[in-house]
Amino acid sequence: MTQDFIALTPKMPDTAALVAALHAGGPDLHLSTTHDDAVIQLSTASGRPLVSVEAPVLVHTPGEAQRLLGPDITPPQIPYWWTEIRASTAVPEAEPLAASVCGRLILLLGGATWPRDTTSTALVEPAPDRADVTATPAPHGALPAIDVLTDSTAVVLADRPVLSLTAWLSDVLRAVTAADRALHIVTPPHVRLTLPLRTALHGAPNRWVVQIPGGGYYDGLSGAELIWLDGTFTPTGNGQVADAFAAGATATDEHQLTLSFRTLQLADTDLLLGGALETAWRHLTGEPPCGWGTAEPVNLPWSPRQMTDLARDRAPDPTHTIVTGTPGHPAIATHRTTRTTAGVAEDVTLTVGYTAGRSVPLDTIEALAAELVITSGLTTMLTTLTTAPADLTLSPRLTAPPIPVAFTLGARDIQAIGLAYARRPPVAMKPVQLGPPAAPALHYPLGDGTDPAAWTTLQHLTTHLRSRSGTSG
Repeated sequence: MTQDFIALTPKMPDTAALVAALHAGGPDLHLSTTHDDAVIQLSTASGRPLVSVEAPVLVHTPGEAQRLLGPDITPPQIPYWWTEIRASTAVPEAEPLAASVCGRLILLLGGATWPRDTTSTALVEPAPDRADVTATPAPHGALPAIDVLTDSTAVVLADRPVLSLTAWLSDVLRAVTAADRALHIVTPPHVRLTLPLRTALHGAPNRWVVQIPGGGYYDGLSGAELIWLDGTFTPTGNGQVADAFAAGATATDEHQLTLSFRTLQLADTDLLLGGALETAWRHLTGEPPCGWGTAEPVNLPWSPRQMTDLARDRAPDPTHTIVTGTPGHPAIATHRTTRTTAGVAEDVTLTVGYTAGRSVPLDTIEALAAELVITSGLTTMLTTLTTAPADLTLSPRLTAPPIPVAFTLGARDIQAIGLAYARRPPVAMKPVQLGPPAAPALHYPLGDGTDPAAWTTLQHLTTHLRSRSGTSG
């Protein structure tokens, strides 16, 4: 299994420090770079990859180390540098070599490591290259530390407390998608996923594969039993849900409130992205977001201006970012900016965690929807409530499904459907009109998040609205 090590240092691991650390394998190993010099790779003389070191990330966001590595980790004072070191699975000596590289960085720069007991700085000499093995130079753009690569699937083996959408995994996902392959991430059952990684792995052909200690595999999201067949993980075909998935369900009094919404605004030189997200964040937590970035760990202080500049630089391609809150108010969001013929669309999924005994502010959702309609060009918003851990991670266990609380449809679609028609859905609800009378939006209350029948109500509502979508009334 690929073994990751992480160095958290108060000083930047500069070239001199990295070279000194990488000499843990002795003078006979070779250094090279990949991915536009973003990854340093330590290889044998014949080119066998041993250890990959990611470009260090300067973390300004409090709580990220504890969120992703566990509460026992004590990072340096922010800002600090986060450096990931990854060992190859192909060479047994690679894991202790990676640990020694990590330990040497801490010896040189100070700080903390994950795992916490990574203190080795000993010289690790990999076994000599075998005469019957010929190394082949990696082609341009090749991915380091992929554990298994077949014609259809790239398999990554991972084992850390919380598996997140790191820059490396994000690059892997883009590359395998471009190559028309699936990404299958294989973990032990104790590993949890962050919500951004769970979103990135949405649907086939990508999978979260959980390895059962006694033998066998299952899908960490659906529980379906899996087998390795023809170079990929696939359902067994018997429709069975793994016992480990169903038996692992645990009761909780914690909740996750999720808002999935889209705004659409005219493309303008003065347009600042992230305003709707910040409005929703303040409304639900009483404070603004804490940090943002393109991967996890989320490393930059919250800045709508910088996020806007990044989206402009990447246009016309879409921009995906992750936003986090302070440790005292667990919240995380994915934000996607897209340029459309009608303007600039922002698609946001914001989830806020609520510990047991902390009330969920369902009675404020209507007021938030009204504000977003007026200030941010809200087009749609679905609010759901889930009984799930407030730390916003996902375990490979059966969990309660989200239940709809409310649905909001913006003025643009209401005008196309017709106000009179949209106000009379074939369900027992009375929509609330929002926004100015000349351009009204409608807010549809669906319940308090406890009755699964709300999904049926939502289905009837959306069927009713879609039957007139694209027409004017």
